[in-house]
Amino acid sequence: MTAGTIVGMLAAGKTSADILAAYPYLEPDDINAALAYAAWRAEEVELPLAQ
Repeated sequence: MTAGTIVGMLAAGKTSADILAAYPYLEPDDINAALAYAAWRAEEVELPLAQ
């Protein structure tokens, strides 16, 4: 299960409870970690390499 899959499911309207019921090997902290990772990636800025 990737962070992107979890975030995508949340974006599609699934609740944390829905996700945890569908994937019993996940824990609430896994969902929080996926959201934290997505937030971190959203802040990332790509800069061109100097030549």
